[in-house]
Amino acid sequence: MSSQYLTLYKMIVLYMLKRCEVPLSKAQIYDFILENEYTTFLTLQEVFSELAVSKLIIEKTVANRTFLEITSEGDETLKFFGNRINPSIRQQIDEYLRANSMKLRNEASILADYRKTGDNEYTAHLVARENGQDIVELNFPVPTEEIAQSICNNWQEKNQEIYQFLVSQLML
Repeated sequence: MSSQYLTLYKMIVLYMLKRCEVPLSKAQIYDFILENEYTTFLTLQEVFSELAVSKLIIEKTVANRTFLEITSEGDETLKFFGNRINPSIRQQIDEYLRANSMKLRNEASILADYRKTGDNEYTAHLVARENGQDIVELNFPVPTEEIAQSICNNWQEKNQEIYQFLVSQLML
């Protein structure tokens, strides 16, 4: 793979991170880049690795998702090399971020995972974030993995209803 193309893919990732108002997960970036057929999954893995090793991004794993943040070094690199991104690609990125802003915000703000905590015991961990701060964090010990998965799935689908219910009950 030509270093010219790797540099372009790195700039695309940095541009996406810079332009988005919320942290993006690797999966969200994969979706955009692979959907537009810019490169392959394996090349994109190499891009993420090189960006992290070069300290142009920071990877943070939260609730089984890896979120990426651009560093000040990444920002400087984007300013220097960002002109290598074709204006039509910039436009595609901007349109994608605009069209998917609510979805991207929800995926970064509503987190759910579970882990095995003992024999026949799992804990479902649920978080709702706003402006980078946890506003709700719940932990549920349950007897089976299936129940833990169900709780996590329901949190993803019903978090607003649950949050509104909690607030209404607590403000009585």
